[in-house]
Amino acid sequence: MAQEIVDLCKKAAELNYSAQYRKGNVVQLPDEGKAVFTGDLHGHRRNFEKITHFADLDNDPGTFLVFQEILHGGPEDEYGGCLSFELFFNILRYQLQYPGQVYLVMGNHDTAIINDTNVLKGGKEMNEAMKNSMKRYYGDDYGAIMGALREYLLSQPLAVRCSNRIWMSHSLPADRYVEDFNTEVFAKRLGADDLNRQEPAYLLTWGRRHSMEAIEKLSQLFDVDIFILGHQPQENGFSHAHEKLIILASDHNHGCLISFDLGKSYTAGELLGCIVSLASVA
Repeated sequence: MAQEIVDLCKKAAELNYSAQYRKGNVVQLPDEGKAVFTGDLHGHRRNFEKITHFADLDNDPGTFLVFQEILHGGPEDEYGGCLSFELFFNILRYQLQYPGQVYLVMGNHDTAIINDTNVLKGGKEMNEAMKNSMKRYYGDDYGAIMGALREYLLSQPLAVRCSNRIWMSHSLPADRYVEDFNTEVFAKRLGADDLNRQEPAYLLTWGRRHSMEAIEKLSQLFDVDIFILGHQPQENGFSHAHEKLIILASDHNHGCLISFDLGKSYTAGELLGCIVSLASVA
């Protein structure tokens, strides 16, 4: 089992780096087809099943499906350990099944796993909870599997940019870091040091509560019109936080996804009509 998981992570990481539409650390989708973006998933197995049923990649090779923040959350073992890694490895198998159509973008929980730092969710320190569960599950093979997992997480793109000027990433730099944000991070090959505090990749995954002024500046800096993010909990599954900002969550019973035509221009208001409640998906 251990070697299968290590090989899985390595093959999926290689696919990330060689993906047709990846340019540096940004996936640049074409001007045709359909995008399906999800919010934070955090181990929610049933919602993953609903998302893949909705995307129907078997019958729609022109659909691009983007996940974020899969790890930390969901089912626990008898000791309270986090089992989200089981779903994560299933999603990597799914990614390899549909190369070029399925992408995972880096989130703040990913950066914490890569650099082995604390990260809280619901008042619980999730890194320790997942590591302990993986140690019980994999035994002596834990070190090799965790190393391969971290290498995969480091291979993830930071964002997805659509030809219709829609941008999707886990988050954006907090307001105080916007003015000096270094966009060179989108062109370089990432190393673990790029995910340390105050580094651009770290800032891109941890920012919250953005002002309209910050969104306007980032819109100009990234040359896009609309941002779709995760990271910030959404009780109702989504929010239209600002004129150019939509925030999604897919990790609970009111979770949502958003699906839109890559060849069509949208306002954020129009995109609200493209949001799909996962509860409505059979």
